[in-house]
Amino acid sequence: MPRRARQKHELAIYHIMSRSSSEILLFRENEDKDYYLALLKRYTDKYQASVYAYCLMNNHVHIHLDPKGFDVSKFMHSLNTAYVRYYNTKYNRHGHLFQDRFQSRILSSERYNLAVSAYIHNNPKDIPEYNGREEDYPYSSYGIYIGKREDTHKIIDKSFIMELFHADGESFIKKYYEFVKYQNKTDNLKDYDEQFSTAAENEYISGRSIILRSISPDNVVSYVSSKLTGSAHDNIINIAWKAKRELINYRAFCAYVLRVLAGLSYREICRIIPSITIACCSQLCDRGYELINSGHTLYSQIFSELLKNAA
Repeated sequence: MPRRARQKHELAIYHIMSRSSSEILLFRENEDKDYYLALLKRYTDKYQASVYAYCLMNNHVHIHLDPKGFDVSKFMHSLNTAYVRYYNTKYNRHGHLFQDRFQSRILSSERYNLAVSAYIHNNPKDIPEYNGREEDYPYSSYGIYIGKREDTHKIIDKSFIMELFHADGESFIKKYYEFVKYQNKTDNLKDYDEQFSTAAENEYISGRSIILRSISPDNVVSYVSSKLTGSAHDNIINIAWKAKRELINYRAFCAYVLRVLAGLSYREICRIIPSITIACCSQLCDRGYELINSGHTLYSQIFSELLKNAA
């Protein structure tokens, strides 16, 4: 029997839940949780997304994720595949780690977003030593929201939730803390689904910036080519793979932009950049991302211009 199609929308914010297979711990030690958070930071930055909340438990993960127009399946596939690779290498194992595919719910109203934010931050109440002081749990973003600890991984974007409360500073901390404590009595997601299922679609958009991931691939190639070579033709795409380093960088940058701002799959990018495999395409995208974040002013400037046009 075919699986039910995942509900998606280009404007959606999601509640994501990933669980390990039966009798397998998703995180065996705190180092694993730190590594997962580092990956979450990497892919949030790489795909220009935002994380509004997270909680890492021993056998499952909750993420309040705003892909900002990027495909949620591509985001989670990148994140979970990278973590499985790390986990299986570290613990000398093979096979699946996660239980089936990740679960996702579209949060279709401001109230639904607030309720799920509280639900995620109340998750540690099932751990005896954190029941009643959930904000002290170190692998949840709750403590970051109320100023009890630093966001050492620089993951959390608090601006969306703060805007929903129409508050900042100490006023926001007080309101948010009281709200999460009040919501502590509700621990069944079905209650939220039933309560908010009739909300108007995308009622919650207020103040968010969405990136339209629909730039024409031809326009991407032409624009990048014109900026890097002075010609709008696709000559940088057709250079042989073993060309000199700078030309490989051009191709890597194009691959990254096609992935992030045109929303293409690796297979689709391979049809545009010839003579590369899907594995090579993934490596090219990584290289393109590193070019932007390595202080290379030209690549950063071009990406910022494309991003501005897509916003």
